[in-house]
Amino acid sequence: MLAAIYEQDFLPCSFGGRPKLSAHHALATLNEVIAGGMISWVLEADLKNFFGSLDHDRVLRFVEHRVGDPRLISLIRRWLKAGILEDGAVHPSEQGTPQGGSISVLLSNLYLHYVLDLWFERVVKGRLRGEARLVRYIDDFVICFQYRSDATRVQEALRLRLGKFGLTLEPTKTKLVEFGRFAQRHAGKRGRNRPETIYFLGLTLYCTRNQKGNFKVGMRTEKSRLKRSLMSLQELMRQIRHYKISDQADEINLVLRGHYGYYGVAGNLRSLVKVYRAVERYWRGMLRSRSWAGRRLTWDAFNQIKERTPLLKPKLRLPYRELQALAVL
Repeated sequence: MLAAIYEQDFLPCSFGGRPKLSAHHALATLNEVIAGGMISWVLEADLKNFFGSLDHDRVLRFVEHRVGDPRLISLIRRWLKAGILEDGAVHPSEQGTPQGGSISVLLSNLYLHYVLDLWFERVVKGRLRGEARLVRYIDDFVICFQYRSDATRVQEALRLRLGKFGLTLEPTKTKLVEFGRFAQRHAGKRGRNRPETIYFLGLTLYCTRNQKGNFKVGMRTEKSRLKRSLMSLQELMRQIRHYKISDQADEINLVLRGHYGYYGVAGNLRSLVKVYRAVERYWRGMLRSRSWAGRRLTWDAFNQIKERTPLLKPKLRLPYRELQALAVL
């Protein structure tokens, strides 16, 4: 019921936890903003301990703007105050919201709807010289600007705005980056091969060109996310090493399908292939270690196993045209 109420209020810049909107929609919109607009600067922001910093009284006041039922307000208050289970004991909670539940995502979205989205759209944009766009996925957001002077003003104003509501920017992960078609032109004049990259929703975005020589935003799996995925796959294969080979392949492919489904965006095939090759090598090594006979498992013999129980090969789930189409849905 709450989701239906607030879905009417949330702005187009907000994507996380909303019906029919995903991280891919947020990425597609950001791509469209940068590639299709006059953007030259991107403020990459990171909120410090966001879910643990939400002020309960402010959350409830925000809810009361649209919800008049005191029973529902009381229910939300009890849920917020329920506490956190840690080391077998429940610790009372005076701020923050537990992660994992749909209500947590909704309240987090609601908090930043009032603190960030409305403020940026109604107060900030009208005072800037040039174009500016916000793209937010729950607590992950970037703000794009045409002019650096606008970006620096908003960065300071953002710090003050968030501080009023108990939120803090993580200084080591918040940065202003020259990015876009014009930034690419300027990079050579400043002694760099290309502009800096930006990070959003597990992907590194970089400036590049298509086959016709026109500017485009490239995307690849961010290094730490790639490393984490490989470590998770290796851990999975250690756990299933005594399964039947066909069952092993099923378990591995289940994880690969999810990885390709999220990271299979236009231009990221090389990162997907890197995951596939690493899994292939580790799986062969694991099969070889299962017995003395297995140590003689040649690549030819391993390829025969893969023919019978194939690993899921990399595939882009979101080619460039489809990624563009998501931005206008």
